Amino acid sequence: MGKKRKENLKQGDPVKKVKRSKEDHAEEQDENKIVQKWTNKQRILIFSARGITYGIRHLMNDLRCLIPHSKSDNKLENRDELRVINEICELKNCTKCLFFQVKKKQDAYLWISNIPHGPSAKFLVENVHTMDELKMTGNCLKGSRPIVSFDKGFSTSPHYSLLQELFTQVFSTPQNHPRSKPFVDHVFSFSLLDERIWFRNYQIVEEDGTLVEIGPRFTLNLIRIFDGSFGGPTLFVNPNYNPPNEYRKILRKQAAMRHHVKAKAKVTSKERKRNREFSVDEVENVFMED
Repeated sequence: MGKKRKENLKQGDPVKKVKRSKEDHAEEQDENKIVQKWTNKQRILIFSARGITYGIRHLMNDLRCLIPHSKSDNKLENRDELRVINEICELKNCTKCLFFQVKKKQDAYLWISNIPHGPSAKFLVENVHTMDELKMTGNCLKGSRPIVSFDKGFSTSPHYSLLQELFTQVFSTPQNHPRSKPFVDHVFSFSLLDERIWFRNYQIVEEDGTLVEIGPRFTLNLIRIFDGSFGGPTLFVNPNYNPPNEYRKILRKQAAMRHHVKAKAKVTSKERKRNREFSVDEVENVFMED
């Protein structure tokens, strides 16, 4: 009996095999349905520190409208460390972050980070123009998916290639996202000029590729790229970056030099007039009566 039982176990019951295959097939179909369901949980937290200007606040609101998978949060206290943002993103279930800072009420900085392991990049934000300020004729559907376009210069160096991948993950809307619409009607353009990244947003008007600008506009001047999220080892430092304080210092020196030149010109003009001698005309008083 023991040998027969072993032989039956080795050979197996064909009826049981059919039943198992049907069950396995049903389980595979259920797994395929789960996989086909939306599984990309990518979300972006867009918020700022306290003390931002009205222009940066309007720019932040424009980006929230253009990025359907974004979230907002309260302003971060200036005394808090930047690494606290990683915990805030985890509480909000966000995998990316756009964080704005303003120093001296005029210098705006942008952090773009991949939560929680990095990399992250810090930029100086320049030439900010919001959609309300520009009043462009273009328009797009709220929640539509954009085409992210990059200049060919992003493939010339490793740090620009890293930024291209980071921008793609941040600004491209995940497929089948609940908040997104199944339409592609605008283009996010990133161009390189004068060692800066220029952001533009265009509406796709015709099928032949005719574009109309929507807004907003801003320029990103790269400062550093870090290995971690909001810190860590430095991967790249921009050698062409000049801090705004040094730029303003140069402008003040130029203004002081112009003032010094004008003051010196006034002094020399007065001395020249004081030392000027007029020759006496001999026949000037010939017809004067005594």
